[in-house]
Amino acid sequence: MALRLRNSFHSGRPRGMAEHASVIAMLAWKLAQEAIARMRQADYDIEVGRGWFDFVCEYLCFLALSADRIAHDDLAPEQRTKFTVALVKRLAGMVEEAREALLPDLRPGQAGQSFLELYNRRSDEYAEFGFDASGPDFGFRRCFSACLKETLPEKDRLWAVDQVMEIESPESIRMLQKTLAGLFHPESVKSRRSRDGVTGE
Repeated sequence: MALRLRNSFHSGRPRGMAEHASVIAMLAWKLAQEAIARMRQADYDIEVGRGWFDFVCEYLCFLALSADRIAHDDLAPEQRTKFTVALVKRLAGMVEEAREALLPDLRPGQAGQSFLELYNRRSDEYAEFGFDASGPDFGFRRCFSACLKETLPEKDRLWAVDQVMEIESPESIRMLQKTLAGLFHPESVKSRRSRDGVTGE
């Protein structure tokens, strides 16, 4: 079933960081699935099971770390912490929910815990690289492609770097930035839409 994600909301009630995190978690999951579909169309072998699971976990880590960089620039420190912690926990929960269908041999809770451990490792690795208003720098994207290619069969790894850096990463970051702008700065988005003569959602 396709997910319908909104970038701005018209309710007068302010959304909390946990709600923002839930929206981004759903977006990240959707973007990971879309990336798998594109790569399969490009003849990369991503089979249901461990390969699919590892690919999704790497993709979710990349997007969660990217969201945290954006939050670092756009939110107060306390808000950023609440947002990122809620996001990573929600993603770990989604990974755990997928465990039963994909990796039934894992004990309950193991998949979610493995994702949290992976996130912490990647957090240290990506910390060396930059991320600004234009998105992740070359090193950040290169690190992502290096991690993601390891989830693929050996025959696909050589060509995966270009696919990830030139297609998957830019498209996902564009959607992430757009959605976070609507969540973190709804009035700015509303003002811009009014100037452009755009109405509705």
